[in-house]
Amino acid sequence: MTLLRYSCGMYTKITKSGGRCYLQLVEGYRTEEGKVRHKVVANLGRIDDLTPENLDPLINGLNRALGRAENTASEVTAESAKSYGDVFALHELWKDLGFDRALSRALRSGKRKLDVEALVRAMVFNRLCDPASKLGCLRWLETVAMPAIPETITHQHLLRAMDALMDHTGRVEMELAKQIRPLVDQDLTVVFYDLTTVRIHGGGKVDDDIRAFGMNKETGGIARQFVLGVVQTADGLPLMHNVHPGNVGETKTLQGMLQTVLQHFPIQRVILVADRGLLSLDNIRNLTEMADQAGRKLEFILAVPARRYADLAETFQGLSFIDGLAESRFAGHRLIVAHDPLRAEEQSKRRRERIAELEAQAENSVAKLDAQDAGQTSRGRRASDRGAYSRFTRAVAEAELTRFLKADLQADRFSWSVDEDAVAKAELFDGKLALLTNAPDLTPDEAVARYKSLADIERGFRVLKSDIEIAPVHHRLPDRIRAHAMICFLALVLYRIMRMRLKAKGHSASPRTALDLLARIQRHTTHIGTKTFTGTSRSPPEQLNLFDALNIPKPA
Repeated sequence: MTLLRYSCGMYTKITKSGGRCYLQLVEGYRTEEGKVRHKVVANLGRIDDLTPENLDPLINGLNRALGRAENTASEVTAESAKSYGDVFALHELWKDLGFDRALSRALRSGKRKLDVEALVRAMVFNRLCDPASKLGCLRWLETVAMPAIPETITHQHLLRAMDALMDHTGRVEMELAKQIRPLVDQDLTVVFYDLTTVRIHGGGKVDDDIRAFGMNKETGGIARQFVLGVVQTADGLPLMHNVHPGNVGETKTLQGMLQTVLQHFPIQRVILVADRGLLSLDNIRNLTEMADQAGRKLEFILAVPARRYADLAETFQGLSFIDGLAESRFAGHRLIVAHDPLRAEEQSKRRRERIAELEAQAENSVAKLDAQDAGQTSRGRRASDRGAYSRFTRAVAEAELTRFLKADLQADRFSWSVDEDAVAKAELFDGKLALLTNAPDLTPDEAVARYKSLADIERGFRVLKSDIEIAPVHHRLPDRIRAHAMICFLALVLYRIMRMRLKAKGHSASPRTALDLLARIQRHTTHIGTKTFTGTSRSPPEQLNLFDALNIPKPA
């Protein structure tokens, strides 16, 4: 008779022998009569000897024999999640603009083993995502999944990359200009130019130092700084930048900048729009001489500084405004004057109110002096005419009204007067904007509109100083400072391109908001045994829509 067995499955069993515990692989089965029996299939060894390292190969071997996945639970390790969406988007934009190829061509060197393009790219992205010092940039790189970046980056690597930028400045600017040219209108380009000051930390002197003390545009006081000039199109696209010592006169930067623009951007007509500080008779003469160079037409719209308005008093009195605009001649060129009656009324009213407040303070001082002379006593220090003069002149100076309020220093007693002629002359200039241009075909309202668009470049400076944090600068070597400025300029270009693309698609997010949202897309890395698996966090529609608005692919 044949004995039939019906398997009940395999399981492990712990048995004791000689005071020790052993692990056995046991098969359970039923006989034909239905009785349960057990059979030891294998002895796996002593319990205290069976570590995960010993068991895993056995378990994985059994799984392989059955065609199952290996058991690897004990070998799984996960790295900290890293921000990915923001650097991925910037990298795709960088490639789309051709900046990777441009810098690689400009910085190609057989002697240099550094990937300078990747290092510069990392520093540019850092200015946009989490601006920090170069040491801070290294710490930031540890938190992001930067595409196409060397595995090992040191502080010295970043500094050497900055030096490489300066070693090939001319080639870098030329190659970048090639990539920007297709975005520039070749028929008519309105070029805006303005300057700002950038504060610098640190002392000491170095050769050819560009750190100099000058009037700071942010604080209004004296600061150690350098001067940064930026050129952009009417659409807000930065074309180039230049760096000057902190004490340079604004007018001295204009001609060299124009020559560089014309060299890098072969446009047929340039209308330069610049602010008041850049106007001088010498500039006008130089601009006029440059107008016919290389067969190109160079025109300008320059604001007349307020300090020159006194030279225009007779001209202003003879103007006839139509819809708030009038035209005359000054220094051999068209003078276009815009008048805003509401603004003029506000300026005049504010001036009169400040004069009245100061007169009231002066009347109070006179009353105290008269009461004191009459024998009345009061608490505090005894008043004096000299003290009243001192307080009055200081208050007038702080209010910047010395042209209108005059203290009579020759009188025995404290007295003052209001120069009504000076007030009337100031009111003649209130609410007015005077522009000088040699453009023959621009209407007055077109010229004014062009100039008012200059405010966009000032917003670019605010971006440089807020979002990109160009200042304060901690470098001291001139070329390192220039390299820092170039890195920040490249960041500004990316910022403006992002803004232009988002605006074109009707997206309401600013570049700053967009990058903050995209930074939430994370890159995850998990190691299972000897294998590594990477993945990207799932993105909601609001993040995915940003890639469409920026016209770049989504991360895989």
